[in-house]
Amino acid sequence: MRLNELKINGFGKLENKEIQFNKNINIIYGKNEAGKSTLLKFITGMFYGLSRNKNGQIIPDIEKFKPWKAEEFSGKIKYELDNEESYEVYRDFKKKNPKIFNNNMEDISKKFNIDKIKGNNFFYEQTGLEEDIFLSSVITKQGEVKLDEKSQNNIIQKISNILGTGEDNTSYVKIVSKLKKKINDEIGTNNTKEKPINLIEKRIDQIENEIPQLEKYQEEKFEIEETIKNKKKEITNQKEKLEILKKANILVDKAKSKETAINVAKKLVEDTKQKILNYEETYKKENKINDTKVSKTNKIIIFLLIVISILSFIFIEKIIKIIPIIITFIYIIVLLILSNKKKNVIKLKRKEYKENLKELENKQKTQENELDKLEKDYNNEIINICKNYNIKDINTIAEEMNEIQSNINELTLNLHTIEIDNNNIRSKLEKYICLIEEVKNLEEDREELQQKREEIQKAIEFLEIAYNKMKEEITPKFTEKLSNTIDKISSGKYKNVRINTLGEIIVEDKNGEYINSENLSIGTIDQLYLSLRLATIEEITKEKMPIILDEAFAYYDNERLENILKYISKEYKDNQVIIFTCTKREIEILNKENINYKLIEI
Repeated sequence: MRLNELKINGFGKLENKEIQFNKNINIIYGKNEAGKSTLLKFITGMFYGLSRNKNGQIIPDIEKFKPWKAEEFSGKIKYELDNEESYEVYRDFKKKNPKIFNNNMEDISKKFNIDKIKGNNFFYEQTGLEEDIFLSSVITKQGEVKLDEKSQNNIIQKISNILGTGEDNTSYVKIVSKLKKKINDEIGTNNTKEKPINLIEKRIDQIENEIPQLEKYQEEKFEIEETIKNKKKEITNQKEKLEILKKANILVDKAKSKETAINVAKKLVEDTKQKILNYEETYKKENKINDTKVSKTNKIIIFLLIVISILSFIFIEKIIKIIPIIITFIYIIVLLILSNKKKNVIKLKRKEYKENLKELENKQKTQENELDKLEKDYNNEIINICKNYNIKDINTIAEEMNEIQSNINELTLNLHTIEIDNNNIRSKLEKYICLIEEVKNLEEDREELQQKREEIQKAIEFLEIAYNKMKEEITPKFTEKLSNTIDKISSGKYKNVRINTLGEIIVEDKNGEYINSENLSIGTIDQLYLSLRLATIEEITKEKMPIILDEAFAYYDNERLENILKYISKEYKDNQVIIFTCTKREIEILNKENINYKLIEI
């Protein structure tokens, strides 16, 4: 792979700048603060974007590299892969994803996977390099080598890490130590006390001791709920019965309103009966008096007339003696006439009496019929009410209603008391349920921690396998490559590089003496580290990636610088080389050795 062209519209202090590269060595020259580091960040930013997180910095890259003056925060990069396919990438850094075009200027952006956080993964899919690997292999910075003793030891550690694990920032010993510490601190073991899994198990034990005390309320709850259910059912039944009695009572009251009509009807019948009795008594009394008067008087008169007639007939001889007889006879005749007349009067009165009596009797009968109808209707209505509402005695309805209402009040009070007890039990059962749920969650958390511990332990086992395999297969290859490289760039001063079981780097000099890397000069360590980075580039990807050196030779003397430039131009002629420098030493050596390069000044 090689870079062909850059177009910077606005990025940090750089704006409206275009740069073309050749396929071999490119020298980017500029004084300090000219923008070389910004240009290098632009290249990686075009491939991977700029982070919106601080990642340990004071401000995130997206803010750090905003254009100083230009409005456009964008640019374009053209590059070519080893299969001769060319691509152009345009990126507006304000947006998450770039636009990618192929040889035919077709937008192929959607052909690559897009990560929610990292954005379009086009460069990773093309080269297989994550950004951190790209930065730790393709690019070598001056910042990788320091002059102080601590930084010197760091560089040695980096080299040791690469020889041991293949990554300069990855130490097998430190990884294993961190993983074990992670198990101890974030999970816990049988020997720890206050770690997450210990606290979980302690809490589970506490809950399991508390649960049996609460379980007894479970059965009690069922009994109380059954009692409450029965009480409510009983209250409902009583209320329904009360409602039935209320409805029946309303109908009874309505029916009883007919009693007035019945009483009136009874009174009329009694009055009529009394009238008949009075009428009959008066009639009999009057007829008796009249008969008695007439009979007695007539008898006296007739008796006197007969006596007079007899005396006259005896003592009077003259014709006058016949007069009493005649008078008596006339009186009898008159009496008979009057008697006959009286009989007629009596007959008429008797007829009138019978008619009036019959009328009163008919009236009585009508009134009795009406009374009978009213009583039948009333009785039928009461019978229907009793039948329909299952009432034995309508006169006890009010008493039954009062008794039922009293029962309802007593049941309601009893229910309220039971419900209070149930609420108390419910709160305990809610705690019981919460504890059960908490145990379940704790057990899930414990299982997750145990699984996590197992996974970390497996990772340690796999790391050990990988580490041993690295030492057996990859490390020898690296050390051989590294030995060849250090031999050439040190003019044969150092021959072999090895790493012992303690992780220490041992270098063999031309006399065959083994020297611990800690005793090497900073310049030699710098050579050693750069050699290893160059050896690493060939192993990390199928592409022949560019070798980008950012002030990487700041601590090289002229001899070492000449050696490394000659070595790179010869051994890595198929790799594009981009050297960022603030001095002209590289230019002078390349000119001296007639090595072709392109100078780019910024």
